[in-house]
Amino acid sequence: MTVEAHHPAPDRRTQDWLWYTGIPVAAVLLYLVYGQLIPFSEWVTSLFPVASDSHTGEAIAFFAYDVPKVLLLLTGIVFVTGVARSWFSPEKTRTLLAGKREIWGYPLAALLGVLTPFCSCSSVPLFIGFVSAGIPLGVTFSFLIAGPMVGPVGLGLLYGLVGWKIATIYLVFGFTIATVAGFVLGRMGLERYLQDWVRELNAGPVGDLPEERLTLVDRLKIGVEQVREIVGKVWIWVLVGIAIGAVIHGYVPEAIMLRIMGGEAWWSVPAAVVVGIPMYTNAAGVIPIVEALLGKGAALGTTMAFMMSVIALSLPEMIILKQVLTLRLITIFIAVVASGILATGFLFNAIL
Repeated sequence: MTVEAHHPAPDRRTQDWLWYTGIPVAAVLLYLVYGQLIPFSEWVTSLFPVASDSHTGEAIAFFAYDVPKVLLLLTGIVFVTGVARSWFSPEKTRTLLAGKREIWGYPLAALLGVLTPFCSCSSVPLFIGFVSAGIPLGVTFSFLIAGPMVGPVGLGLLYGLVGWKIATIYLVFGFTIATVAGFVLGRMGLERYLQDWVRELNAGPVGDLPEERLTLVDRLKIGVEQVREIVGKVWIWVLVGIAIGAVIHGYVPEAIMLRIMGGEAWWSVPAAVVVGIPMYTNAAGVIPIVEALLGKGAALGTTMAFMMSVIALSLPEMIILKQVLTLRLITIFIAVVASGILATGFLFNAIL
């Protein structure tokens, strides 16, 4: 007769200790790996039978450097925002907006869009919840615009790839567009152009929400789960965006890029907006393209207009919104937001 050894379940404190030490160790390792990306890209390029200073060599080096760089940045940013999301849930966002006067609702909604990690996939269900809760339509539009366009993930990547000055400029103008566009749309009385089923929704009054009792380890686990979920969904678009950026960086002559997206061509800004709308990507995928465009000498205003149109007016998001908004309201929404993006692009091309 054999006696099986009994192993007690790990103590909760031991598990917590592993989380408290494991996360900082992982952060240090990611930082050390980040510091070796240039030698790594040079090594990868040396594996191919091409000169490092050739068009192909530069494209390979750009791809080999940016893929791990963007994925590392994305992992860190998504983890931090995932932990933050455990304190700042969509339900709390909805409750906060419902209790504010409309005039303060526009900048508050835009600010919440900047601070909370909601992509367009999450913003559309929230949009429905806001409207059904009686929150003014213009206020919900401010959140809908700011969420995907100037959310923390996109801003973090922009800061890491092109610097704090451009990231700050993008933040200020993205926030302004979201606030002003929401105000304009709110003043137009467009509620009648919502889909019938949305107008008929009755979510009831928005009351106080119970505080979730989560430990710090629980919140760290949420951050890890967010990394698994979000990075798992967007990594393919990161590769696509970086591949496009690598082609631009390695093969597109600077003279052609300046002719198409330079500040001298008046039509470059509207052209950038038109080109950006049908692109199916997100902040993680478009920012490497922005990095390559700026590296080739593209005008900052034109590049910002391109990025904003890709993120805030993407065709896939418009298709999703068609389930909530009538075609007329979508057209008005695109026209107002596009006007703000065009104004931003022209302004920066004029002063820089």
